[in-house]
Amino acid sequence: MKEKSIALLNKAIADELSAVHQYMYFHFHCDDQGFDLLAGLFRQTAIQEMMHIEKLAERILFLKGEVEMKASENVNKIHDVKAMLEVATKMETDSAHDYNLWANECSANADSVSKKLFEVLVEDEERHFDRYDTELENLIKFGDNYLALQSIERSKNLGAGPPAL
Repeated sequence: MKEKSIALLNKAIADELSAVHQYMYFHFHCDDQGFDLLAGLFRQTAIQEMMHIEKLAERILFLKGEVEMKASENVNKIHDVKAMLEVATKMETDSAHDYNLWANECSANADSVSKKLFEVLVEDEERHFDRYDTELENLIKFGDNYLALQSIERSKNLGAGPPAL
């Protein structure tokens, strides 16, 4: 039943590719608005999602399958930070849910290695969710002041100039 595992692993690659595209889009727009903390968070998560793709692809190739590199969704063109964080928390929740189910399917098909891979991915997705959820809670609690502080911090850093040698 390795075909079933390969299909699930490719489905995960499609979702991870979509996440990379979405998070990089958010990174670009947060960076453009001066929100360095959030820009960095989105960029870091995108890189971690790329590492997930690599692990998934390695497993597919081990199973003698073909790696499909097609994103499952198009990028949502969102510029509002609160909406970005809401989308990110939903994406991470959905991924954790799907990967839990797919781990069970791999187990039912006697593919314990793919099962373990999905379980590790669940841990990562839950950690990503927690970080986005915390940022969303901060934004709700502190309002636009939270974003203003990030922008002010960037301006201070830029105004200080490069470090002296």
